Amino acid sequence: MNTLFLWTPGVGEIVLIALVVLLLFGGKKIPELMRGLGSGVREFNSAKNSIKNEIEEGMKEPKNTEKEKTAVEK
Repeated sequence: MNTLFLWTPGVGEIVLIALVVLLLFGGKKIPELMRGLGSGVREFNSAKNSIKNEIEEGMKEPKNTEKEKTAVEK
């Protein structure tokens, strides 16, 4: 059995967590926190897509063999 999914939060737990977050950060800070979280996720996805595109472009480039290199040099 996978120990990662032993506990799944129900509605009551989610409400409790939301109340604790509201008490800790206050109503005015939550939109700012969510904005920061959103921009972080956006930057992560941008970097992930950039790396993926670089890998795909690297796979598309033809590989030069030693014979082609020597033929070009002559």
